[in-house]
Amino acid sequence: MAVWPSPWLPLLLLAAMLAFEDWLATPTCSGGLTTPAPTPAPAPGDLRVMMVSDLMLPGSDATYADRLFRNHVMSKLFAKSIGTLKPDMIVVLGDISAKGFELAESKWIDVLEQFEGILGEYSILPLHITLGDKDVGGCANLDDSFVHHVTKHLPGLDSSGCGTFEIGNVSFVSLNAVSLLCGNNPLRFSVEKVIERENNHFQQKMVNEAGHFSLGSTKREDCNWRPNNMESGSGPVVLLHFPLYKSQEPDNPDGEAIGVVKFSESYFYSGADGKRSYNQLHALPANSTQYILQALKPRIVFSAHDGSFSDYTHDDGTREVIVPAVTWKITGIPGFVIATFGREGIMTVRHCLIVPEWYVM
Repeated sequence: MAVWPSPWLPLLLLAAMLAFEDWLATPTCSGGLTTPAPTPAPAPGDLRVMMVSDLMLPGSDATYADRLFRNHVMSKLFAKSIGTLKPDMIVVLGDISAKGFELAESKWIDVLEQFEGILGEYSILPLHITLGDKDVGGCANLDDSFVHHVTKHLPGLDSSGCGTFEIGNVSFVSLNAVSLLCGNNPLRFSVEKVIERENNHFQQKMVNEAGHFSLGSTKREDCNWRPNNMESGSGPVVLLHFPLYKSQEPDNPDGEAIGVVKFSESYFYSGADGKRSYNQLHALPANSTQYILQALKPRIVFSAHDGSFSDYTHDDGTREVIVPAVTWKITGIPGFVIATFGREGIMTVRHCLIVPEWYVM
């Protein structure tokens, strides 16, 4: 005698699928790399920022897999993460587009609309987007007019791809790190002017708070700054796409910083005039790094591009957190970072992991 399936079976399967989908969209956050920890409730006046990178969105060139699968799962991920962790704003540390440097201005708008659709109801949160090499190209094709067209559609960026903003008691400086790789590109000089301006701003702020006048020089000579009166860590939160240069570890003769992807530096000549440009795949040059650290005295640096999470302290005591890629299109464990800035100067950084794509498949 045939046994008919229970009429409740489809409902049970649907409930199981929804539970599984909810589990997939739930990030695992910790204070470091491995130890899970509960998410503390933000104190009154705290600023909580969700740092993501390398979304690699295709915009109007999205495939069926992107439209029907990846965008849906990514939307669930953001909704669950934002609903659980309750950030006050979202920062994208570059490469929001997969091939933005090949897109017309109208196609760039498609990329931003795609991200807005992924955020859904949370698209009302304050948003800041820095530029990555996938967004505006490398040194061989970095064009200031194209960057200007792109930045018109990105909140808080000037025509050089830099931005400064302040929320509560936290100041942020967002730099176009791509141009800092590119020798005598006009955009590089524009970015350096932004750094000089912010150096003046923070030194003047320090003078006003201290009630006396004692400014150091802000003239740059061969990327070496004269000492200024800013204390280490007293400057802004610096946002970059490319990580800073990391000095060689004393106990690691190969020059690979602990917990950081090893990089190498090389140069090439490009363009009709044969100007030298940097072609460094994983980090800013040492002179640009020194320039940023000495001029801005960052409170902390957040960067991306490497694909994996890293928490590194530079020789001068500056902390740099490398934010992992949130996409499955880059090798590494996908994730993001939640940074909380307290009113009393206390800062916490939590690394959040999301499931690999093959789990979802």
